[in-house]
Amino acid sequence: MTAIADSIKVHLPDGSIKEFPAGTTPHDVAQSISPRLAAAAVVARIRPMAASDAQPASDAVPEGGEETAEASMYSADEVSAERLVDLSTPLNEDVSLHLLTEKDAEALKVVRHSAAHVMATAVLELYPETKLGHGPATDAGFFYDFYRPTPFTPEDLKAIEARMGEVVARNEPFVREWESRDQSLERFKASNDFMKAHFVERFTKPGEEISFYRNGAFEDFCRGPHVPSTGRVKSFKVMNLAGAYWLGDEDNPQLQRIYGTAFFSSKEMEQHFARLEEAQRRDHRVLGKQLDLFSIQEVAGAGLIFWHPKGAMVRKIMEDWMRDECLKRGYALVYTPHVARVNLWQISGHEGFYAQNMFTPMELDDADYRMKPMNCPFHILIYKNSPKSYRDLPVRYAELGNVYRYERSGTMHGLLRVRGFIQDDAHIFCTPAQIEDEIVACIDFAQLVLNTFGFTEFKVELSTWDPKDRKSYAGSDEHWNSAVHALENALQRKAIPYRKVPGEAAFYGPKIDIKLVDVLGRLWQLSTVQFDFNLPARFELEYVGEDGERHQPVMVHRALYGSVERFFGVLIEHYAGAFPLWLAPVQAGIVPISERHLAYAEKVQATLQNAGLRVEVDHRNEKMGAKIRDFTLQKLPYILVVGDKEAETGGISLRVRGQGDQGAMSLEDFVTRARSLVESKSTSL
Repeated sequence: MTAIADSIKVHLPDGSIKEFPAGTTPHDVAQSISPRLAAAAVVARIRPMAASDAQPASDAVPEGGEETAEASMYSADEVSAERLVDLSTPLNEDVSLHLLTEKDAEALKVVRHSAAHVMATAVLELYPETKLGHGPATDAGFFYDFYRPTPFTPEDLKAIEARMGEVVARNEPFVREWESRDQSLERFKASNDFMKAHFVERFTKPGEEISFYRNGAFEDFCRGPHVPSTGRVKSFKVMNLAGAYWLGDEDNPQLQRIYGTAFFSSKEMEQHFARLEEAQRRDHRVLGKQLDLFSIQEVAGAGLIFWHPKGAMVRKIMEDWMRDECLKRGYALVYTPHVARVNLWQISGHEGFYAQNMFTPMELDDADYRMKPMNCPFHILIYKNSPKSYRDLPVRYAELGNVYRYERSGTMHGLLRVRGFIQDDAHIFCTPAQIEDEIVACIDFAQLVLNTFGFTEFKVELSTWDPKDRKSYAGSDEHWNSAVHALENALQRKAIPYRKVPGEAAFYGPKIDIKLVDVLGRLWQLSTVQFDFNLPARFELEYVGEDGERHQPVMVHRALYGSVERFFGVLIEHYAGAFPLWLAPVQAGIVPISERHLAYAEKVQATLQNAGLRVEVDHRNEKMGAKIRDFTLQKLPYILVVGDKEAETGGISLRVRGQGDQGAMSLEDFVTRARSLVESKSTSL
């Protein structure tokens, strides 16, 4: 056993170094600096000074889906170079210490994790027959999964929130305790806590001690960290209830998932709910129906999108723009089938690594077939169809191709998560020497896409593999390390900040995910650039090099919309259905004041259509005010009113979305104005 030093050195953010007795806690350090700091501190970030200083915290702390959240909550492995710890954690080695307060985003996640424990405490006090699942913090709050034969009701949720207030008022300390893995398993199995038994078996190792947190009589298997006491969870709300199958498997018991949120203050809570109301107003499913853009027909099947004429017009504009930009960048356009023999998916590895996300096989005359979940094997077959020289590389194939993936019934959500969609897929086959330049070019293309469609802010993640989970990844360690290095170099060349996310890579290679930030500050995962050294090997791809020998190319996968459906859904919500002029399915509505002005209205329509603008005339025998109101509800950029005066002068009376009546304008001036905005892809009117 390594001896513990009598004293330790604590390196503080201001560059000072203080010496303390071994066993000193972060709270003790805070108290030595200032009682006010000790009262404000929520949690501490530490890094052993013996660990490498090269990795910043933003790259070292993994975040991701629920499986990642579970691992971080339950695993006893705390070897991470940098981590968050409770303020009561004894420090027994030299460390770099940063005390986090309410000003730090990481601290809010800790408060929300603690709020999840407060909610679980309340649930077990009110409904002791309940079994606990996991309860992580999320970007918007927290949730907890519960197994209880009796469904929770809205009245139950109110009672849970009220009891949470009592738990907070008791100001119970969060205390970390330890127990052997064998004892925990025996205890959980004896009490039929099947979820906790699973977490112990899945996320801990035989022979180790595992971590619990206790507040009052409540305890939960958890890695932490937590705030010092329940009293630090000040502003919270129980939100809603949803169903979730245990481990996402429809054959398993259905759990009840209670969602909540927590903030440092009631003011932040109010701002959050104001944002939620705005998000509800922008819901693409509501606007899709209101503006007649798309529908999902239950008789046809869930997760399958029907594009109505106006939505189809936006889709055409998006697809035309993407194809034109691909051609400018040296891509060749291709089209491929929707299905292929299972044998193809066996060669690609999808049958082994991805089958659970594919539609079930169809038995036809000569073989079993599957709907394609991706276009990559098809593009590989086109590459392989003719010999290639180093002079031909890079070869870039692009396709807006329909793909099909089996999404579970509880996961689909309007346009944002569907079973059939158009993926703006491209695959680049190149030499190892060309790979970084191609990745940089893909990043440039992705930035152009976001900026063109009105998104100015984005965040980047580099998803890497987990070497301890070899069964989930194809390829050698050497290939994985070189692939990750290539992506890192490309991001560094572009001087783009990024966060590394271990364990989130595709089975065939690491990837760069570019997440746009919309007008409400929400993150959306759309664009992705992926390095692939596996599929070229699986399909035995070749090119003849300068040396006359045969070599294996490497491959880049990239999708910049991600899917046309999802990108369209995000656009609807970002603009609240009020699309920029160049994207609007109908750019102007013409309102004849009376029936005798219809002939002039149609003349104006013909002139504008000849100028390349999308225009509708309201032919109804309705009052002018009703026509203007209906066009306004459709969020048209422009409304053109025409009557005697306009017919006489050859002009229009212009109304601009969000700006009201702009008065008279010549038709020629309006055409010039509108075409200029369309050509510049302006978001202004």
